[in-house]
Amino acid sequence: MSKHQVVGIRPHSKPPPSEVLARPFITFTRLEASGGVVLVMAALVALVWANSPYAAQYFNLWATKLTIGIGDLALSKPLIKWINDGLMAIFFFVVGMEIKREVMVGELSSMRKAALPVVAAVGGSALPAAIYFAVTRGTDASSGWGIPMATDIAFALGALALLGSAVPIGLKVFLTALAIVDDIASVLVIALFYSGDVDQLALLAAAVILGALIVANALGIRRPVVYGILGILLWLAFVQSGIHATIAGVLLAMTIPVRARIDATEFLRRGRHLLDAFDAGGSSGHDVLTTPDQRAALLTLETACNQVETPLHRMEHALHPWVTFLILPVFALANAGVRFQGNVGAALTQPVAIGVLLGLIVGKQLGITSFAYLAVRSGVATLPTGVTWRHIYGAAWLGGIGFTMSLFIAMLAFNDPILLGVAKFAIIIASVIAGVGGVLVLRGATRPETAGAA
Repeated sequence: MSKHQVVGIRPHSKPPPSEVLARPFITFTRLEASGGVVLVMAALVALVWANSPYAAQYFNLWATKLTIGIGDLALSKPLIKWINDGLMAIFFFVVGMEIKREVMVGELSSMRKAALPVVAAVGGSALPAAIYFAVTRGTDASSGWGIPMATDIAFALGALALLGSAVPIGLKVFLTALAIVDDIASVLVIALFYSGDVDQLALLAAAVILGALIVANALGIRRPVVYGILGILLWLAFVQSGIHATIAGVLLAMTIPVRARIDATEFLRRGRHLLDAFDAGGSSGHDVLTTPDQRAALLTLETACNQVETPLHRMEHALHPWVTFLILPVFALANAGVRFQGNVGAALTQPVAIGVLLGLIVGKQLGITSFAYLAVRSGVATLPTGVTWRHIYGAAWLGGIGFTMSLFIAMLAFNDPILLGVAKFAIIIASVIAGVGGVLVLRGATRPETAGAA
């Protein structure tokens, strides 16, 4: 045995192709599942706090004014606005990078791959919005038609994780792509329908900064600090423009480079050469910190690792844990605190509550399932391997978990605190029902040995 080999490991063995393809999705869903647990805990804390003897402290905390900057260059906003406009811009930045990655190399990179989740997402967005609008038409609640459109990917994948290995990987891929297409629709809705009066000068400044970001990408600039500085300026311009500031995060993501400096072949060539140099640089068991040749080989190998990884993937990987385990829980803590006053049953009979409940629970089921069925029957798409129609129906239930994005759109749609409170309460109830319903439907689903058939 050579000194390069490790007992029990075959150095030239390769994992099966299915494992290689599934690994990114498995890693992603595990992270989202863990994040879903944290998100639930944050929402529960908010609900308990808002209905405790310390409720006044809860609401006063988020109303606290926070000023950042000096003199005329300072921004002063309530803490909840810093969270919803500032921290959530980072969330939308990560969402934007996920969208770009999926469009470039993922499940949305070709019409054949994208057909089923895209068509299903169209139905799962349009039908809930239509149901909500039909219920609330002519009332003050009608402006909230965008609330039931989106799917909370953290909660949805967290619910799938409860079922363990019984869930086929194709269903996880389908639900992930579906939620991302939902996010695209929600971003467009926020930009077009939930923004205020537009400041033309600020919008011009935003366009100039966005142009600078595009030029930086074209010139091959890959340093995150450049995109970070320009991204902050873009966010400030959007804050002043009247278009919701979180849109800046999505636009910034679209400019992050998605090309690597070196390809896999060149990386392997360099890597083998550098590992040989590392091996020759010191004897076995020697302290690497005292071996200049080995340190040089390691540093050069680190550079090669950075060059083979795209800036978009590196930034997404770095920010995803912060978004999942900090930003989204803080958002839930600040926005999910609904104070239960008066007759709860009467609150759920108000048009806004009925619209949200029917949109997320009924509209999502019917929209996703029926549009997916039409896509397969027409030959536009096929069911993923191992996925049955019961799986699709269960995923449609999970699509009704709107939580994060639904709460966010509700905050934009309603200025009336009473209307907003009822909408939040209905969102939470609908998301719980959709999650439980989806798990129950999928628990009884069987995994066929062959690809699902229409």
